[in-house]
Amino acid sequence: MGASFATHVLFLLWFFAATFSLSFLKTMSNEVSCNEKDKQALLSLKRGLTDPFNLLSSWSSQEDCCRWDGVHCDNKTSRVTELHLAYTGIGGEISRSLLELEFLNYLDLSFNDFNRTPIPTFLGSMGNLTHIDLSDANFSGIIPHQLGNLSSLCYLYLGSNFDLYADNLYWMSGLFSIQYIDLSSVDLHKETDWLQIMSKFSSLSELYLSNCKLDSLNPSLGFVNFTSLQVLYLSGNHFNHEIPNWFSNLSSSLLKLYLDDSSLKGKIPPSIFNLEELEYLSLYPNHLIGKIPESLGQLKHLTYLDLSFNSLNGPIPVSVGNLSHMRTLSLNQNQLNGTIPKSLGLLSNLEELYIQNNFLTGTIEEGHFKKLSKLKDLSMSQPQLFFNVNSNWVPPFQLEYVSMSSIKIGPNFPSWLQSQKSLGFLDMSMSGISSKAPSWFWNWTSNVEAIDLSDNHIEGDLSNILLNSTVINLRSNHFKGRFPLLSENVKVLNIANNSYSGPISTFLCQKVIRKNKLVVLDASNNLLSGELSHCWRYWQSLIHLNLGSNSLAGRIPYSMGVLVNLQSLRLQNNSISGDIPSSFKNCSNFGLIDIGNNHLTGIIPPWIGEMTNLLVLRLRSNEFKGRIPPQICQLSSLRVLDLADNSLSSVIPNCLKNISAMALPELNIQVFPFEPLKYMYGYVSYIENLKLVPKGKELEYARNLEFVKIIDLSNNNLSGSIPVEICVLFELRFLNLSRNHLMGKIPNKIGSMKELESIDLSRNHLSGKIPPSMSNLTFLSYLDLSYNNLSGRIPSSTQLQSFDALSYVGNPQLCGDPLPKNCTIEEESLKRSPTGSAEDDSINSSFYLGMGVGFAAGFWAICGALFFNRTWRHSCFKFSDDIRD
Repeated sequence: MGASFATHVLFLLWFFAATFSLSFLKTMSNEVSCNEKDKQALLSLKRGLTDPFNLLSSWSSQEDCCRWDGVHCDNKTSRVTELHLAYTGIGGEISRSLLELEFLNYLDLSFNDFNRTPIPTFLGSMGNLTHIDLSDANFSGIIPHQLGNLSSLCYLYLGSNFDLYADNLYWMSGLFSIQYIDLSSVDLHKETDWLQIMSKFSSLSELYLSNCKLDSLNPSLGFVNFTSLQVLYLSGNHFNHEIPNWFSNLSSSLLKLYLDDSSLKGKIPPSIFNLEELEYLSLYPNHLIGKIPESLGQLKHLTYLDLSFNSLNGPIPVSVGNLSHMRTLSLNQNQLNGTIPKSLGLLSNLEELYIQNNFLTGTIEEGHFKKLSKLKDLSMSQPQLFFNVNSNWVPPFQLEYVSMSSIKIGPNFPSWLQSQKSLGFLDMSMSGISSKAPSWFWNWTSNVEAIDLSDNHIEGDLSNILLNSTVINLRSNHFKGRFPLLSENVKVLNIANNSYSGPISTFLCQKVIRKNKLVVLDASNNLLSGELSHCWRYWQSLIHLNLGSNSLAGRIPYSMGVLVNLQSLRLQNNSISGDIPSSFKNCSNFGLIDIGNNHLTGIIPPWIGEMTNLLVLRLRSNEFKGRIPPQICQLSSLRVLDLADNSLSSVIPNCLKNISAMALPELNIQVFPFEPLKYMYGYVSYIENLKLVPKGKELEYARNLEFVKIIDLSNNNLSGSIPVEICVLFELRFLNLSRNHLMGKIPNKIGSMKELESIDLSRNHLSGKIPPSMSNLTFLSYLDLSYNNLSGRIPSSTQLQSFDALSYVGNPQLCGDPLPKNCTIEEESLKRSPTGSAEDDSINSSFYLGMGVGFAAGFWAICGALFFNRTWRHSCFKFSDDIRD
């Protein structure tokens, strides 16, 4: 019985195996390998291509080409119908062997690099193509007109080939089946009839012509026949006229309209709000004016509206509450006024609301958020708004991003924040909060990635608080005590302008923060004391360090040389002494050094010229001696050179002309990078600020620091003359050489420095005339030449006479307006240039020589006659006596 059962089991297994084998063999016998002609065509194509990442390695003559990467074949005929070669990094030459793929209908070579070669003209002979994608593949030259022969083509992607252009688009008239056109960033400025040509495609549903150098939307046209158009993308052009009314013709089909950054002006025409099916409307940034029409509420299907960065005024339309599908509403950076309508609170699908930087006023109440349960991003920063909600209010939303800077939220701390569990960014700076942060707040912030509470009046002692947010800005509040504790997550800590106290070493050397990853530390303007520690090995992630305006003393420790990533170091306004440590040579990334207003001594080290990234060098108000090292001239990127108020001697180096950042215009940001002046992290930026004395008074520069170009060598012991080579610093804006011992003349070519806004050469020993070229300095708004030995007339010009007499006082030989001293005839004669012509000099010399000879001859002729003729002599003496009587 057992044997019989085993026999049956084996029989069944054999039966199923045989059945499966027959089925498999049958399948294999029906499968046809790829066409040999197609295979050879593809192998020929591969030979012409470069394949740096070897992504075409599967293209082997030993393998079935229908199994090659990127190759698709027809299931029945096994003829190659599609090539998907996007993002493979290929380049080289596209072989004409493609013509052998007679059934190819889909060709995608996008996001590759064909090294600015032209698009092959033979593609226009591949009549079965329905899809061509050559976008972002670095093709250049003219778009071949032969592409117009592809009557079956439905999709044409040529966008983001920035060196591609078209002389006209009439060749496109043969694209009878076209549905999708992308020519973004293709130069179409020669084609003025683009709109009429495109509107003839009855099947066209999506048109992308952004950044094509188009200059007209033909506003005079009354009708444009885009019968099937659903997406129209025209951003980044230069239309420079009003929005035409013909958009209202598209009401039955258009779903998305992008006209952003296209130099549009005038009012938003009400006709644009007749596009009843519109879902996306983007009109930022342009030059639009006037009010947002109430007819906005007619766009019942609108999900995205961006009108930001225009000059729109008036109130937000109440009808905005009708846009029940709205997900993103951007009205920021306009001139909108009035109160915020409570109808905004009806947008139950709203996820992003941006209305900051307008002139909106009034109170924001709970009703403004009544149904905003899906709201995630909220930005409404502006100083005339008052946020007034109950202390026990629980919002209907869970925000991820909040920017409410400058809104009057205080004095009490907003308790509704405690209900927000998903928040990643919080900005409530300048919000009038003056109470102490509640006990729950700092634990709550541990999950908030970036927090900005700067410029409030928040009190508290954070000595035992562990901060966990990646970016923390508590600048300009009333916090006191020791430094807070930091977790490893903290990258940016700004606690400047508070009342933190205690020895700096206690904070820098504590064990709990030895694994810190801090990138930015700004603890300036506090009450920190003591000497800088030797614990810098724990702070090697630092890029920006600012400990200025405290009560720090002692020397700059040699150990700070381990901060090799440091880009900006600021220790200004302390009581630090000693010299600059030579270990700073290791910090080759320095872009800003500000150690001014201390008690540093010694010389300015020559190796500072090796810091080729240095943009700002501020050593003013110390006790440095010796000469200005000529190696400073190697700092070609230098924009701020402030060595004022020291004891530097010798001459001004004439090689300052080599500082090309002060000599050359800003060609591009790659030449003179500004990274050392700021740090960006997500939505947050840390900007370096600097106090300079550009026009006789101390000014603070922050966001505009990158535009400052200044040389201040004032109040030293410099001697010699002003080097004439300094006149090639054509981009210099502020020059201060006052209170030194400079002699000689003001360089004649100083007027070629036409960007100069301020010149201070006062209290030196300069002589000679004021160069006439100074009248060319049309931007000059501050001038001080007082207390020198200048002479002659002040050159006449609108600019030089605009300054009062104090700019010239203390030069006794100087005359002319605005000084009260008028120039006499003798002084006028002195005004003549000593470098007159040789002919004039010869005439003058002959005249004086002749006058001398004539005088001598006449004198002796008269005297001789009187001596030898007694009668004449008696007559002359008698005449003299008579005259005397």
